[in-house]
Amino acid sequence: MKILLYLEGEKLISKSGIGRAIKHQERALALAGIAYTTNPKEDYDIVHINTYGFKSLHLLRRAKKQGKRVIVHAHSTKEDFENSFKGSNWLAPFVKNYLTFFYQQADHIITPTPYSESLLRSYGITRPISAISNGIELSKYQPNEAKEQAFRQYFNLSAEDKVVVSAGLYFKRKGIVDFVKVAERMPHVRFIWFGQINKHLIPRDVVDIVEKNHPENVSFPGYIKGPVFEGAMSGANAFFFPSYEETEGIVVLEALASYQHVLVRDIPVYRGWLDESAVVMGSCNDDFVAALDAILAGQLDRREAGYGVAESRSIEAVSKQLAQVYHRVME
Repeated sequence: MKILLYLEGEKLISKSGIGRAIKHQERALALAGIAYTTNPKEDYDIVHINTYGFKSLHLLRRAKKQGKRVIVHAHSTKEDFENSFKGSNWLAPFVKNYLTFFYQQADHIITPTPYSESLLRSYGITRPISAISNGIELSKYQPNEAKEQAFRQYFNLSAEDKVVVSAGLYFKRKGIVDFVKVAERMPHVRFIWFGQINKHLIPRDVVDIVEKNHPENVSFPGYIKGPVFEGAMSGANAFFFPSYEETEGIVVLEALASYQHVLVRDIPVYRGWLDESAVVMGSCNDDFVAALDAILAGQLDRREAGYGVAESRSIEAVSKQLAQVYHRVME
């Protein structure tokens, strides 16, 4: 059995959660001892498609004609398309119809959480669906003094500076506006948002927030990977992710794997796998400010339970679940 892992527009979305997800899939297949390729010109038995553009649709149809099995990874929904790009809310109903059409052609669908599975079922999709986490490489995010030092040096932080970090594309859906508003109320704390996207693709008011309409204690350094980012995940004082909508949230798993204090918005995607035993949850900016104050004062610590959640969604665990789906689809 050989799997074709396919990601359309890799250069465009390599810095997104989907871009990281396919790297996790490669690692998971290697661990499971399953042969794979990322080259559509090679022979394969199952194509595992991670995107839904027209090249992905063409590949799907060609594979079906050739008698290949098709798995579609439903990373995207109408709900997480909204409040993102320019015009996304207007386009969202059309995206929903297209996604329904696209996903329905798969032999099997994989999606990261029971919540995203429930959304797909609400669209009327009837194909078999498995909820499998995108997974996390635990070893990559273990606290590391050298990485944490690299993070603090990069941002010129003293040992006494309090730092709150987040990560994501510059989307309103990700809670970037609330991130800045919370920072305004905590001027004694440094807030850093990792991530970026072509600013021509997002609304002007969001561009203005990133470029000028934010307080001095907020930084938008862009997309950074490697020791600085990994050091930030463990070396900051808290990870604050006020997203309004996710299909899972890989950055949350990265923070949990880093033994970090995690503060998230209380939204449906976390139900069934992440609760207030492992993270702190809030519903509004007042909640977030109060929670961060408590975390920074040492009054809240749920890191051990949070790491347990990351362990349950490790790449090793995911590889076994993916292997089961591949064998089932081949049968």
